[in-house]
Amino acid sequence: MKRKKTLSVSAALVVLVLVCLGIFSFGISDYNTKNNSEAHTEKIISHYIDVGQGDSEFIEFPDGKTMLIDAGTNKYGETVVDYVKNLGYSKIDYLVGTHPHADHIGGMADVVNAFEIGNIYMPKVGTNTKTFENLLDTIQSKDMIINTAKAGMNIVSSDENDYSADILAPIKDEYDDLNNYSVVIKITYGDSKFLYMGDAEKEIEDELIDSGADVKADVIKVGHHGSNTSSSSDFVKSVGADYAVFSVGKDNDYGHPHSQTVKRWKNIGAEIYRTDEQGTIIISSNGSDITASAA
Repeated sequence: MKRKKTLSVSAALVVLVLVCLGIFSFGISDYNTKNNSEAHTEKIISHYIDVGQGDSEFIEFPDGKTMLIDAGTNKYGETVVDYVKNLGYSKIDYLVGTHPHADHIGGMADVVNAFEIGNIYMPKVGTNTKTFENLLDTIQSKDMIINTAKAGMNIVSSDENDYSADILAPIKDEYDDLNNYSVVIKITYGDSKFLYMGDAEKEIEDELIDSGADVKADVIKVGHHGSNTSSSSDFVKSVGADYAVFSVGKDNDYGHPHSQTVKRWKNIGAEIYRTDEQGTIIISSNGSDITASAA
């Protein structure tokens, strides 16, 4: 019996050494060391990061590529960086700044400095904010090029993995309100469709419907934090989402989301998710079935 116990202890020590060397993994996640090419999920996972009164969405594609749409205000830059790094990523393949307002692109300079960046997409606007100019300086200092986002552009598509990401707006070259320059993105994976509205308001919603754009989606990041200037009745019905996500700060000064806006989405049967009440929201799909939860 004594010899048997000694052998068991020795075997355990050998296994422990092998685990440390990485020969055996016992199913332990290697999240902290994976790179994008290794991160095959066979799902699309959309993270609606809680950045207070602002926007930031991080998308994991089924082949390991990634997209970040907005990065909240300046004070949330490190929050976004830490969130993405904790998922194990060192590269953002597609970076989108929807429009120049600080609650969307304030934290993006931190992102540019922290990650390897692939392609950058932003709208061309007539009026820049100081925050936007600082971001442009950061991008230029790294010799990166900005792609001007316009309706009809395809950001990425994969026939092998059955997904695509397309820009639906801005449609025109000029708008009176910076919100309406917002880059609107639709991501399709199999039968599942995700729509990201930035701060686009009713003017853009009407343009999208009138242009014949396919705005039908299962999941929508609601425009302009649920303001009463967005989510018109016609647009809500045209989208017909099952899940409506409001990226909004707790007890914010703007009264977002507006009660009537929330009611419109509820009236079509959409499940409501709010970052001010539930924190970061994660919605994933295997191409057919959609799962939503709070982080």
